[in-house]
Amino acid sequence: MPLTLYVDGDRWRAHQRSVVASFPGIVPVCKGNGYGFGNARLAAEAQLLGADLIAVGMYEEVPAAAEVFDGEILVLVPWRPFAEVTEKYPVIHTVSRLADLEAIAKVTGPKPRVVVELLTSMRRHGIPAAELGLIGPLLDRVESVGWALHLPLTAAGAHGAEVERWIGRLRGSGLPLERLFVSHLTSGDLAALSAKHPELTIRPRVGTALWLKKDQLYRAKAHVLDVHRVRRGSIVVVAGGTANGIALEAPSQVADLRTRAKVLAASSLEAAGRALSPYTIAGRRRWFAEPPHQQVSMILVPSKVKPPNVGDELDVNVGMTLTTFDRIVTS
Repeated sequence: MPLTLYVDGDRWRAHQRSVVASFPGIVPVCKGNGYGFGNARLAAEAQLLGADLIAVGMYEEVPAAAEVFDGEILVLVPWRPFAEVTEKYPVIHTVSRLADLEAIAKVTGPKPRVVVELLTSMRRHGIPAAELGLIGPLLDRVESVGWALHLPLTAAGAHGAEVERWIGRLRGSGLPLERLFVSHLTSGDLAALSAKHPELTIRPRVGTALWLKKDQLYRAKAHVLDVHRVRRGSIVVVAGGTANGIALEAPSQVADLRTRAKVLAASSLEAAGRALSPYTIAGRRRWFAEPPHQQVSMILVPSKVKPPNVGDELDVNVGMTLTTFDRIVTS
C-alpha cells in the first residue's frame, strides 16, 4: 500500500533518446534522489543509452551507480581534504580551489584524474579568473581531464557568451584547453559553440532535461489506507508522508507581484493551521487535516464530497526532485 510512481517506459525512454540526440557528448547526471527515480535506476538507464560517462552528486553516491554502470563516474561536489573517498571505485574528481588542486595528489595517490571547476556567475564553487595564472604548475601533479563550468539557471540566453569568455580567458592564460564540462547549457548554445570551436570537446552535463518531462510520462499515486467519518465530513488516511517528501517544497523564485501574493496567501493559511495537500479527491486538491506523518497523511474531505474507498489510488501532485517513492512501476 505504497506511494507509487507509474512510468510510461516506452515514452520515457523515447524522450531520453531525443535529448541525447540534441546534446552530443552528453554526460547524464544521476544525483540526489535520482530525480525521483533513484540514482541506481538512472545509472542503468544511462548504460542503456550508451553513455561512457555519468556524473553523480557526491562520493557517497558512487557505489550504487558503479554497480550498474560500466563507464567512468564524475563526482560533481568539489573534492575537499576531509572527503571520504573509496579507492574501490576509480572516479574523476572535481577540484574548485588552488589549495585542493595542490593537496589532492597527496591524499588520493599519484596523478588523480580531475576536472578543474571555474567560478562562473552562479558563484557556487570554482577557481576565479584572477587565479588562472597560478593553476599551470599545479596541473603537473594531476591528470587533468578538462575544465568545468556550472552556469546559473537564471541566465537563459547568456550561457554561450559566458562560455566564450572563459574560453578566451583559458587560452589567454596559456592553459591547455581540450575539453569543457558544462552544466545548464542549452542545445542551441552547444551547437553554436561546437561549430565555432571544432577543436574543443564540449561535454554537456544534463539531468533535469534528460530525466524529467511534463507530459504525463509518469504519475504519482497513493493508496487510501483508511476512511473515518467525522462531523465535518471524512478523514482520509493515505500513503505518503514526510519520509517520502510529502509537503516538502523548495523555495521558488518570486518574479512578480502576482506570485508574491500567492506565496503570502499560502503562508498566511499555513500560519492559521491550514495547508493544501498534494492529494486529489473528486477532481480537487484537498486540505491536510493535520501535518503529515512520516509514512501517511490525513486529508479532510468535506461532507458534500463522497470520500474514496479503502484501496483506491489517488493522484498526487509532487515535485520529483523532492520525493522518494515506495515503489516505481514501469510499463
